[in-house]
Amino acid sequence: MKATWQRIPPTMKGMILLVLAGAMFSCMHGTIRLVSGGPTSTEGLHPFEIAFFRNIFGLVVLLPLLWNVGFSTLRTTRFSLHLTRAVLQVFSMMMFFSALKISPLADATALSFLAPLFATIGAILFLGEKAKIRRWTALAVGFAGALIILRPGFQEISLGLVLVMGASAIWGGAMLIIKSLAKTDSSISIAAYMGILMTPMSLIPALYVWRTPTPEEFVGLFIIGAFGSIGHVMLAQAFKEAEATAILPLDFTRLIWAAIVGYLLFAEVPGLWTWVGGGLIFSAATYVAYRETRQN
Repeated sequence: MKATWQRIPPTMKGMILLVLAGAMFSCMHGTIRLVSGGPTSTEGLHPFEIAFFRNIFGLVVLLPLLWNVGFSTLRTTRFSLHLTRAVLQVFSMMMFFSALKISPLADATALSFLAPLFATIGAILFLGEKAKIRRWTALAVGFAGALIILRPGFQEISLGLVLVMGASAIWGGAMLIIKSLAKTDSSISIAAYMGILMTPMSLIPALYVWRTPTPEEFVGLFIIGAFGSIGHVMLAQAFKEAEATAILPLDFTRLIWAAIVGYLLFAEVPGLWTWVGGGLIFSAATYVAYRETRQN
């Protein structure tokens, strides 16, 4: 099996890993909705508690990988960046998990494509990156896609989708830090520090809403942690195997996976505007990434 994988061209490896990572994240999101009980349930676990278990079980899943590569991979001279990234991601995770409880999976996934656009805005405002008319146009197209999904004035804007946009904005800031960390630290190290730091951080809000999970819920929580950690490692490895411009178009499969999971588990059928808006946001994010890669 290992020999077969090694014979696959690097770009194809990156494509496969990116698509599989999207499937992992969509399955994780569906499981979060199940464990939280959905929008009308008061019996499921609170999203804050789910976030804590996602981090601790995700770390447990990563331990064999850390053991295999050696714990020396955790050595870093950039601990402050890991810490800042963890703080941002705790807030982003709690907001996004809260949104998943009350929002259709496909809508939440489509709006999450805004994160790279928020990262671009952050790079312009705080890192001094220059933006020409093409970049600004792409940003405008992306946020127009968000308006198409939200359709203010035509439907009531749900709290869940507002939370997704907030989570995407914070995640955009975390993406800038991850991009910097990837230059010096391994993908396993970056994922491990996420679990090591975010577990105690997410425990604090979880204690305020704590309810001891049932055995069935513990299984679901472990699945959430496993899917999340494996997905992040796959995603990081995908971008190490292949150029971003070669594989980014396949990231749109996340929306397809989300639609499939939403339909199978919750009988959700994404509307036309979700696909149109998601397509615009994704196209804008892909173009921004393409221009950035060419400039570098």
